[in-house]
This record gives sequence, structure tokens and C-alpha cells, in this order.
Amino acid sequence: MVYHSSFVDEEGITKACGCPLLPLKSHIKGPAPVSDQDTTDIVDEAITFFRANVFFRNFDIQSAADKLLIYLTFYINVALKRIEGCRTLAEGTKAVINLGLEKVPVPGEPGFPFGGLFAPPESLQEADLFRNYLKQIREETSGRLLSVAYRPNGTPNKWWLAFAKRKFMNVVTL
Repeated sequence: MVYHSSFVDEEGITKACGCPLLPLKSHIKGPAPVSDQDTTDIVDEAITFFRANVFFRNFDIQSAADKLLIYLTFYINVALKRIEGCRTLAEGTKAVINLGLEKVPVPGEPGFPFGGLFAPPESLQEADLFRNYLKQIREETSGRLLSVAYRPNGTPNKWWLAFAKRKFMNVVTL
């Protein structure tokens, strides 16, 4: 059974491309509202549920937050593939930073992995808002992922990096 997001109440949440712009407990500048540091946010859920959800080929969407959970699960998979060969935390950090510097596509643009999952933006402003939100959430996810993919002594955590070999929802990553 797939783990779904607990963020089902969308009242008062801004949306872009059919995706809720959920609050993040982040220090990274961006369009996401700031969440309390002691609460669970969507990035925590994505990292917690990643190792279970990555095994599924189908994902039954029960709320709009599930779309974001799917996107983050895919992004974590891509990030793990990038840091798979990195033997130290410094090398892994460099690989993830390079991933973060890549252009973030939005629905309707080439390179967006889930074209049918998200609605295409209705305006250039919505596209920019969604792109900036995805960039912010990717950076936040990358930082938190490094803390679980590497042990405190800087060596790779094989129990996490083993999941780099999995394909999420049969989507091939480069």
C-alpha cells in the first residue's frame, strides 16, 4: 500500500499548476510559506516515505499534496542516482549542488517528468511561481537528503544509496 501525504486540507493554500504550494520549514528563500520547525512538512514526508513508495509502479492520488509527494519521491530518486558513486559527504554535496543548479522544467516544457500529473501553467507568472517553488523545495530536499544518505562521519549510508538502483513508477532518469 502506498503511503499518502497527510496534507489533505487545502484551505488557504496557494496553488500553481494544480499543485498546492505547501509550507516548508526552510531557511531557503522562495515562494513557499514558512512552517514551524517542530512540525512535519512535505519534505519530511517524502524522505520518510521514500523507501516504501519507491517500490510502487502505480500511485493512487487521494489529494493534491500526493502530486507533490510523487514529484519529491522522483527527485529523491534522481538525487540518489547522482550521489551513488560519491564516496564522501563533500563529493555528494557537490553532486547535489550541481543537480540543484540545473534548470527546473515546469509542466508543458520538455524534460518535465510527469506531464499529465500537473496542469500546464495558465500564465507566465504561474509558471515562474511554480518553477521557483520547485527550485526551493528541491534545494530543501537535497539538504535534508544528504543528512540521511551519509553517516555523521561522512561515509555513505548503504541502506539509503541502495535505493538509487530503483525506478520510481517506471520513469527512467538520466
